[in-house]
Amino acid sequence: MTQQLYLAYTPGELRLAVVQDDELLDYTLWRPDFPDGVGDLYHGRIATLVPAMGGAFVNIGLGRQQGFLSLSGNQAQLTEGHNLIVQVTRAALGGKGLRLRLPQGTQPDLPASSQPGLISRGPTPLERLAQLWPQAELCADSPEAAALIPPALRDRRRRLFQPVPASINQACDALADTIVTLPGRMSASITPTPALIAIDMDAPPSASGQTKQTAQFAANRDALPVLLHQIRLRNLSGAILIDPAGLAVKKRQALLEPVRAMLKADPLQPRCLDITALGLIEIVRARIHPSLPELLTSPRGRALAALRAMCSEDAAQATQLRGSLRLIAILETIPQTVADCARLRGKPFTLKSDPSLPDLSWRTDTND
Repeated sequence: MTQQLYLAYTPGELRLAVVQDDELLDYTLWRPDFPDGVGDLYHGRIATLVPAMGGAFVNIGLGRQQGFLSLSGNQAQLTEGHNLIVQVTRAALGGKGLRLRLPQGTQPDLPASSQPGLISRGPTPLERLAQLWPQAELCADSPEAAALIPPALRDRRRRLFQPVPASINQACDALADTIVTLPGRMSASITPTPALIAIDMDAPPSASGQTKQTAQFAANRDALPVLLHQIRLRNLSGAILIDPAGLAVKKRQALLEPVRAMLKADPLQPRCLDITALGLIEIVRARIHPSLPELLTSPRGRALAALRAMCSEDAAQATQLRGSLRLIAILETIPQTVADCARLRGKPFTLKSDPSLPDLSWRTDTND
């Protein structure tokens, strides 16, 4: 059974999809000009020690954006103004800054004149997926996608360009939906909040000959593997609470061990802590990279979605992209990406601010 890692290019963004036997195994978005920073090495300077938080804020040369470095007891000798090398371990998520660590090994003795700034980039999303799926053949859909494959991975690339299968494209598109279709006519509604991810499972009335609770337990048990896979595909992270469908609270304890067994396939090794007093399945999944909902709904994500719309067949005759003030302002900061969009569609277009449109919305139009 062969595996493929598809690279599908659109201006400013690539879809990366790992596929086997027409099944979507893994997925992420890659924005080459806008990395999330995880794995990057920086020269840093301690700006503020915060003993109450057990760490320090570190200036890494990104203007006002500082990273937080957790300090253990044996690092108490560090002082404000100290120069050091740090590595990013978590992207800036949910309004919180980058999380940093001290790389393993001895810290070099940096001179006082060292300026904070980037030393080297961490692995790209493509490199991370390629390492996670070492048997997957890389399939680029265009010269633009192929050009972004690093030399170390080029021997894994299929020579001919290979478009993403329509069924896989549909599965990738469905990841933007907050409603997930599950086996047994079940569904789940995903609601991200600043504090946690709430997932409500729903099921139709049981029509089998089994007792209602036996049937509901079996339906939840059979649907949970698909739901947990969707959590991985969307990179939902942090605290996750799942409300099983139509099952008495006491009966939900029996789902605990099956869920723990299902989570072992996830490379982030999430933990199923318990079934809460309210009967919710409580899962903690490490927050490292932005989730798919965060990427899609961010201001930059909305701007790139507008460019994808301009490149679609539906907008083939459009000559203008009208957008809200903030959306057009974002597009004006990435002129090369906008130019790439015009090149791919084979005709130019103009950007037009429209204050009447809702924030971060757009429409394609034809000049009068």
